[in-house]
Amino acid sequence: MKSTLKYLLSLVIGVSITSCDYLDVVPDNIATLDNAFADRYTTEQYLATCYWGLPKSAGWNENPGIFGALEMVFNKEDQTTGGMQFGLGNNSPTANYIDYWGGKGDYIRSLYAGIRECNTFLENVEGVKDLNQYEKNRMIAEVKLIKAYMHFYLIAFYGPIAPLRESTPVNESTSGVRVTREKIDDCFAYTLELLDEVIQSDALPLFIQATSTQLGRFTKAAAYAIKAKVLMYWASPLFNGNTDYNSFLNHEGEPFFNQVYDPSRWEKAAAACKEAIDISEQSGIRLYQISDYITSKPISDSTRLVNTLRSSVSERWNVELIWGNSSYPVNSGLQSPCLPRFEQGTSSSSTGKMSVSLATVETFYSKNGVPIEEDVAYDYANRYNLRTGDVTHRYYIQQGEQTAALNFDREPRFYSTLGFDRGKWWGNSYRNEPDNDIDALYPKNRFGEFSSVFNPGDYNATGYWPKKLVSMNTQFRDANSISWETFPFPDIRLSDIYLFYAEALNEMKSSPDAEVYEYIDLVRERAGLKGVVESWKQYSNNPDKPTTKAGMRQIIQQERKIELACEGHYYWDSHRWKTAQREQNRLIRGWNVSSSDVNEYYTVTTLYVQKFTYRDYFAPIPEYDIVNNPLLIQNPGW
Repeated sequence: MKSTLKYLLSLVIGVSITSCDYLDVVPDNIATLDNAFADRYTTEQYLATCYWGLPKSAGWNENPGIFGALEMVFNKEDQTTGGMQFGLGNNSPTANYIDYWGGKGDYIRSLYAGIRECNTFLENVEGVKDLNQYEKNRMIAEVKLIKAYMHFYLIAFYGPIAPLRESTPVNESTSGVRVTREKIDDCFAYTLELLDEVIQSDALPLFIQATSTQLGRFTKAAAYAIKAKVLMYWASPLFNGNTDYNSFLNHEGEPFFNQVYDPSRWEKAAAACKEAIDISEQSGIRLYQISDYITSKPISDSTRLVNTLRSSVSERWNVELIWGNSSYPVNSGLQSPCLPRFEQGTSSSSTGKMSVSLATVETFYSKNGVPIEEDVAYDYANRYNLRTGDVTHRYYIQQGEQTAALNFDREPRFYSTLGFDRGKWWGNSYRNEPDNDIDALYPKNRFGEFSSVFNPGDYNATGYWPKKLVSMNTQFRDANSISWETFPFPDIRLSDIYLFYAEALNEMKSSPDAEVYEYIDLVRERAGLKGVVESWKQYSNNPDKPTTKAGMRQIIQQERKIELACEGHYYWDSHRWKTAQREQNRLIRGWNVSSSDVNEYYTVTTLYVQKFTYRDYFAPIPEYDIVNNPLLIQNPGW
């Protein structure tokens, strides 16, 4: 990726990323602080340090959303990885597997350390003499946005936090840094205050050209979208009148969480979503469409739509991307476990062990755009039976080969998101036929076949791969080597904001109307589906579901699970909706991938037992931090 940010990061990684606890009296880089803002060059280095401190979205041991809800899993040989242990519910104050409070691991730093660096930048940038005021204003807006996002991330992960509004003076005693957690509303209010300062400054560019060396830096659309996201969380049940936390009290004996539901928050969230949509459209951001997907090879309309939907996630800096996290991009580290082998070879570059759970697989709609358990035309009872690939499904499933009936008659996003045994996988191989996508390659995953176990521990545990996380331009050069294309992790896409807007409108109205349907239907239309009302009326055994507020809430939530599947959103959504305790006490299942017999392979097998309790809505504060600062109050249940 050619970007100023990447260039600057290469300069500062290794000199400015040392671990820092926010309680430290001495700030990072004190020995070089006098020189850090000496000129443009050193100031840009420090700006890159601030960007680098953002949470790492593309790492399964760094992003709680990858394994946190067990939407995806590793096989049992790799269950000891930090991300899997986190998802399996083995987190604790003493064994914090994903720790953004105190910082742990090579790439996870304390977000408080990052916030302190932001504060240092804001306190010193005005004194840089060879930066003009426009450049200073833009950098200030960027760093405030980074600081706001770090505060928001801590809130979403830990609940009430201790906002760091300014840096602690170097000569202050240790007692002075013994901060306390503040009420959740005050934490949100401070985050929104920072975001409003960024937006009102009008200092961020409207857009950055796709050919620019500045790709990776924040734009206006990112600021508006992050504000919309923050307000959506603040309006959601976890943070809005959550009486489950009535006994979670601060030092004054007052609840950390507001105890009275405030419906007006949905109105504020809806307004912010609409502003984010408007500014995105002004910036040229729109849903990625079939016309945007370019290929020199003639392919069917079915394959073209599947590839379009994949590319909306993995095409670099595409037109749908509002904010892509390029400080830790999607490289071979994440793509390798998502990519199966398509022929016999000796390369272990493609481990294929990122496995999508059967619960996620079954979330996708039928070809008629309704849940498979609701579709009057879908044979739900026999979905685990075998079925042979036919002419109708020739672009999705290899003709004449057997696979589960569950893989037939599904919506296009099913085939763009998931790879599976005998399921067509266009792209990523030098062997794709140039004239006929019917001949596209496909995984063979029964035990002993080339897509199954390679090295000990390198195998897919469920029989489904997250195809959408592999760049269309990543390519096997031959059976034994791969050329990887990296891309920024899509933290916020426009479809995400469209669905946020539909959700906020539905919650603020007494019953859904055309305005609620409009933006969810835009997402569905891009995916080749009919509108919500029409689809449910024609195909669902609950045809009136979209006409009620509760029914539409379920539809919007499932739409988000599908559209944003495997991108880490479900973990956070299920928390803010307070649905995780209901949905994530379940069996994590897949096919019996250890069998070579087709009938035995397509037997539902349990891999893990997922457990979620009341305490798991928020991560624990590390015991080390509480020992060093007794004023910190631990989250309930920990």
